[in-house]
Amino acid sequence: MEITLKTTRRVEIIDITGEVEKCIDGGDLAVVYTPHTTTSVVINEGESGLLEDILEFMEKLVPFGKGYKHDRIDSNADAHLKATILGNSVVIPIENGRLALGTWQSILFVEFDGPRTRRVVVKTI
Repeated sequence: MEITLKTTRRVEIIDITGEVEKCIDGGDLAVVYTPHTTTSVVINEGESGLLEDILEFMEKLVPFGKGYKHDRIDSNADAHLKATILGNSVVIPIENGRLALGTWQSILFVEFDGPRTRRVVVKTI
């Protein structure tokens, strides 16, 4: 199954836990994957301050417009590098037909080169 997202800012985090749960159709594991090279999928707490902290940390770690070689093509090398650090998929156990997430865990889609229309692929195994 697929989830379609329309991001609204260049950099943002969207909690997709509820959308992923709707895609669960049996199985023991859910694989959540983004096929875009400037986005990530991670599991963490969805608290607004932490989400801001994550984005600020990633910007300090890999600042925009620092003369990366890929910027010669389309000025988004920082987005590719940030997505490489965070990764493009997560695997979550399924128990009793539900995602076996911890109390504070959420599935978060991270956009680094928006706004765009994005896809997230969800497969159950």
